[in-house]
Order: sequence, then structure tokens, then C-alpha cells
Amino acid sequence: MSEKCTTARIEIDGEKFEIIVKPDLAFDNKMGKQFPISNILMIEEIYSDSSKGSRVSSDKLQKCFGTTDTLKIAEEILKRGELQITTEQRRHLLEEKRKQIITFVSKNCIDPRTGAPHPPIRVEQALSQIKISIDPFKSVEEQSKDFLEQLRSIIPIKMEQMRIAVKIFPEYVGKGYGMVKNICTITKEEWLFDGSWAGIVEMPAGLYSSFIDKLGKATQGTIQTKILK
Repeated sequence: MSEKCTTARIEIDGEKFEIIVKPDLAFDNKMGKQFPISNILMIEEIYSDSSKGSRVSSDKLQKCFGTTDTLKIAEEILKRGELQITTEQRRHLLEEKRKQIITFVSKNCIDPRTGAPHPPIRVEQALSQIKISIDPFKSVEEQSKDFLEQLRSIIPIKMEQMRIAVKIFPEYVGKGYGMVKNICTITKEEWLFDGSWAGIVEMPAGLYSSFIDKLGKATQGTIQTKILK
């Protein structure tokens, strides 16, 4: 795929769906800016393999998306699917995410030997010594468990932990549970008779505000939490 166009793709029930989009507009849309999908699409078609020009049948579109409307389906693919970004876009995203990680560690972690925060330059030097796979589209909070664990092998790091009781109602379990699992360590959990999920989790104190905000949005404010001693 050339730098003048790229693809966004998603897989549903084993079926692959792709759209051809303008890289810059699609990228900006993925980052939160809103544009009409018709302006983002290069071609108003849904493909199973865009490189071969293989179009998806109307029956498959109806089955997987509940509609055959190309623009509505394209919006869904771009929103939920994976965008193939350009080399320059990926380089920029990774650099920005790396800076965010350095800031996060410096603000929320201390050196247990001195009780003082780690200066950004020390965190940056430690990061350069480990191999971490940074996901440019995931928040720092969602990736914190992985990079904090690896950083501990280079510099002593301590972050205050919190224990929280969490309850997610049935209609939001799908999205909410995945978010809890990505950010927290689940120490106890159970599925309630009505389909709700309840659990006790542990997480770095520095992640709490962001965690509550993200989970609140994912569950439309219905999440129930309680800080435990």
C-alpha cells in the first residue's frame, strides 16, 4: 500500500473486512478528530482483500454489521478496527508514547532507597536498556504493568498500591472487564447471578484517577467501586 492510501481492517466471526482510506485523515480520526467518513475513504467499497480488489457480498455485510450501508460499515471498521499507519506516523506515535511513559514514571514512581522521584533523564536512560513493545494506540496506563516490571530490572522503582472493589453490570462487562484486566491485577473475582462481574483488584495508586475515568466512560457511569484498606 502506498503512502497516498492505506487500509483499515477488522475481523468479525472469521470474516475479514477492509476499507481503503486516506492516511492523514484516517490517522487524525483515530486520534480523536472527527471528519465525515466520505472524506476519509479513497473508494466507497468494503473489501475482503483490498490488494486483490475482492469485494464483500451484501449477505456477509448484513450478517456481520446488520446493514449493507457502505458508509456506516466503513465508520465501524475505522472506529473498531486496526488502521495500517505509515512509517512516519508510527515513528511519531512511538516517540510521543515513549515521552508519556517517561513522564508517567517520573511523576508516579519513587526510588525506594531515597523516597525521591526518579528524574526523567534516569527513566529515559533505563528505558533505553530494555526492550519493550510499545503500542502506539494503547494508553500508558494500559501498558504500565509491562514497562514497570521491566524497568524494575534496571532501576529500583516503588509505586504505592491500591486495593479496589469493582462491580460491572452485565451490559458493560464485555468492554469493562477487558479494561480492568489490562490495567489492574485481579486478586479475587466472581460472576453474579444477574451476569454482573465483581472483583477485588490491585493497581498503582498513580493510575487510579485515569482508571476510574476510563471505566466510567466505558460503562456510562454505572461502574461501582470502593477503595479498600
